[in-house]
Amino acid sequence: MHKIPPPKILALVAFLITIEFSVAHAQIPVARPSPPSDTSREDVVRISTELIRIDVTVTDRKGRIVNDLKPEEFEVFENGRRQKVTGLTFVSAIRERTENAAPAPEDGAPVPPEPIRPENIQRTIAVVVDDLTLSFESVYQVRRALTKFVKEQMQQGDLVAIIRTAGGMGALQQFTTDKRMLLAAIDKIKWNPLGSGGVSAFAPIEATALEQAAANGADISDELLDSEADLVRGDQQFRANLFATGSLGAVTFVVNGMSALPGRKSILLLSDGFALTETSKDGIQDTAGINSALRTLVDRANRAAVVIHTLDARGLQAVGFDASDNANGLSPQEIRSRLNQRSSQLFNTQSGLAVLAEETGGTSIRNNNDLGWGIRKILEDQSYYLVSYEPDGDTFDPKTRRFNRLDVSVTRPDLLVRYRSGFFGVDDREISRPGLGSTRDKQLANALTSPFGINDISVRYNAIFNSEAKIGPYIRSFIHVDADGLTFKKDSDGKWQVVLELLAVAFGDNGIVADQFDRSLTISLSETSYNEILRTGITFDFVFAMKKPGPYQMRIAIRDPATEKLGSANIFVEVPNLKKKNLTISGIALESMSFEQWQAVHERSDTSVVTDPIGDTAIRRFTVGSVLNYGGKLLNVRSKAENVSFRARVFRDSKLVFESKPQTPDSAMPGEPGSFGFSGTLNLGTALEPGEYALQIVATEKISNKNRRLASQFVTFELVGEIANPPN
Repeated sequence: MHKIPPPKILALVAFLITIEFSVAHAQIPVARPSPPSDTSREDVVRISTELIRIDVTVTDRKGRIVNDLKPEEFEVFENGRRQKVTGLTFVSAIRERTENAAPAPEDGAPVPPEPIRPENIQRTIAVVVDDLTLSFESVYQVRRALTKFVKEQMQQGDLVAIIRTAGGMGALQQFTTDKRMLLAAIDKIKWNPLGSGGVSAFAPIEATALEQAAANGADISDELLDSEADLVRGDQQFRANLFATGSLGAVTFVVNGMSALPGRKSILLLSDGFALTETSKDGIQDTAGINSALRTLVDRANRAAVVIHTLDARGLQAVGFDASDNANGLSPQEIRSRLNQRSSQLFNTQSGLAVLAEETGGTSIRNNNDLGWGIRKILEDQSYYLVSYEPDGDTFDPKTRRFNRLDVSVTRPDLLVRYRSGFFGVDDREISRPGLGSTRDKQLANALTSPFGINDISVRYNAIFNSEAKIGPYIRSFIHVDADGLTFKKDSDGKWQVVLELLAVAFGDNGIVADQFDRSLTISLSETSYNEILRTGITFDFVFAMKKPGPYQMRIAIRDPATEKLGSANIFVEVPNLKKKNLTISGIALESMSFEQWQAVHERSDTSVVTDPIGDTAIRRFTVGSVLNYGGKLLNVRSKAENVSFRARVFRDSKLVFESKPQTPDSAMPGEPGSFGFSGTLNLGTALEPGEYALQIVATEKISNKNRRLASQFVTFELVGEIANPPN
């Protein structure tokens, strides 16, 4: 790849601030290939009247995976009756880790993430932060551990979401491979003062008002003191059960959302725990309320091939007195009673985490202050066996609908076996998956929530941030729809007509909807335009005004009502806080030319060359040997243009393959103090192999001899095909 001096493409930059809705023809329509059919889910867990297939993890006493067991070494019992193992497969999660062939940039600009494709996903991990129960101290430790996980432990092929139990059900929009988005989600994890977690792991031991009064000589009966203690304990248990049930319900929702994702999935629940029982003043334990929610969660997880691992965020806790406790007004007997209550609370809440992990085949990490180690240990333990057997005749008896208990062991000595506890006697095919349906809204919502693009209709999507003095920050969406998947009909006037239903949503913090665009588009075409649309596809764009800075997941779903075919796509966009006056780069617009077209514009100033920057920015698919123009805006520039420079970098699979020399930005944007346009041109030479690439722009502003400001922005694109007569 080599640099070509850029032509004047100020029009390319100017179109970034044109915000009206428009429809245009695309320049390079190439049908996106369908990903391989998803057989991974079928290969993990299956519960039907013909076959039961479960996943089983076997380790030695040191926690190392054992991978050489034979079918005859497994013993499977359903409701106490031994079953004949009819199939056994070992699935290994071990894979080679690749290192960057090119050195990382020295200026510290972040490397663009790799593109996400279903066939590239090796591990699907939902990190659920139970901020309904976390104490203030636990939140601090959780944020540290998750930041380390994302920066150091997350691997290529990991599809990850960070979800808060108190954050709303839209949280599932956040499954991504983009570390920027995950770090932004971690930054939003805060202590929830309305939850059941206090400032520290345990509430301080101190005398109640009546106990303090009695200690000071007031005449207060034992019955009144007991009544107050029962009231306090009842309120604490009610709040604990309420939030525990809410936490389990949130995890159940996450399980439902993960059911359609590929492969064996993991949930890592970071929590201060929950008790499975509540004790009355008479010492009677009740398990009905919370166990119902737990049993529902376990069944859903076992059917969806989701393993739930739990990690006690409190770490190693001492249950004795500490600096926050105050024994004034308490008798020795009352002090012992409070310490016993604290010890029971720790045991019971840890037991809840342990049971949830055990019932779903997961691991529970407790009494360890190194949360990062716990996360690493859990995520490295991902290899498993698929064990199959044919169920008994009464397993799916409709009269009982019982929970069928599973017990799995191996005959080889000194091995540990983890497996799912069982399942209700209901065939998978009888269960309606949440989010699926035949109505328009349900179909669009289902397509919208998938972390992968659905391509019954081939859709290409791009969204870029920009800001203009008159309207402020906004995100502009560019969508290209391949006409091959659409239904065209002639109307009474002889024109070709197509109807598209479009749902576009901007999800902000933890999945909260910031804005949405829901419209039915009817497009009428002449015969000439119809033939052109078949060749080029349809491109349109629209704008979301974004008053609040922060990370956004931009998602779109397209539906053809005639056939109910769907297409979807998503992209992550960061809206910076411009009020902080940091040097900022807008989104990057793209324009493709053949080398001959570039020569006509650059050498002969030929104004008749027709290009389609809107379509190119949407599709981001270019031909080997073509010329790529790019442009955008620098915002919050403090000094003159000569103190600012930018350079272009091209990455493939996060490896640097090209870097241009520093360039000076274009002239200042009229009416926008501190804003400069920038533009450049790259020759996508024949030395480049077809594949996924990222174009990154890194801008530097010199404030003084020792002080410089840095900003970066990137856009991904695909390089395809070959050219017959490449330029010299």
